[in-house]
Amino acid sequence: MNEKNETPLAEGEQKIARRDLLKVGGALLGAAGLAQFFSLSSLAVRNKSEGQEGSGPKWGMLIDINKCIGCNYCTYACQAVNNLADDMLYNVVTTETTQSGEEFFLSRPCMQCEEAPCVHVCPVGATYYRPDGIVAMDYTRCIGCRYCQVACPYGARVFNWRDPIGTSPKAPTFGTQEVENRPRGVVEKCHFCSHRIDFGLENGLVPGVDLLATPACVVACPTGARVFGDLTDATSPISTAQVEASVTLRLREELSTEPRVYYVSPVAESQAPFIQNVGR
Repeated sequence: MNEKNETPLAEGEQKIARRDLLKVGGALLGAAGLAQFFSLSSLAVRNKSEGQEGSGPKWGMLIDINKCIGCNYCTYACQAVNNLADDMLYNVVTTETTQSGEEFFLSRPCMQCEEAPCVHVCPVGATYYRPDGIVAMDYTRCIGCRYCQVACPYGARVFNWRDPIGTSPKAPTFGTQEVENRPRGVVEKCHFCSHRIDFGLENGLVPGVDLLATPACVVACPTGARVFGDLTDATSPISTAQVEASVTLRLREELSTEPRVYYVSPVAESQAPFIQNVGR
């Protein structure tokens, strides 16, 4: 990660008050009440057709670049919940430049592609589609060949070279561990906090609305730059946000991967190509 992303805000620019940090931490710590840890099998929910998508909800995320201030709270919350070290990031925030030379922050989780290259190249079925469209990992099947990591055009995967760490350096400030540690020698990635989604649906909560059923990165964002919800529901938070934004973009659309992460551009529609080179 670019060093200036660690302290991206210059003197006089918008800063986050300590009370906001405490509020975010409290919301994330509250999620610990759902369970001590979720097992690896809870992240590998398959249907009868071995991961083929179903007709139910399809989860997506919208990131408003105009609201992102580069605080990295999304990254830190992800680290805490997944018990990740500083060199094992599922979500990265980089500083990019528009065609007119203006800098902006670009936050990148897994794109949860509808046509995911990582799924197509996995030789053992360790990477697969859940019925809700989330591209998931079955870590008990992964053989560490890293084909998926090479195939991903977004750089959204990381290889686990070491035994699990004790506690993430971002815990407990940004949350507590909710997912069981993965073994050494597997490829890991963002899973849209699918354990929270599943828990929420089982308990009458609405992902994207109720905090305990919503991805940690969305909950942690202090400016509301991230929105989550069901893309098939016209009343969901993400569908409403897309209508309000009028124009949304996706990274590397020319590859026909059909990502389920959308962006509100910081520039005019005529300058849309500003994000096409990301991940190359």
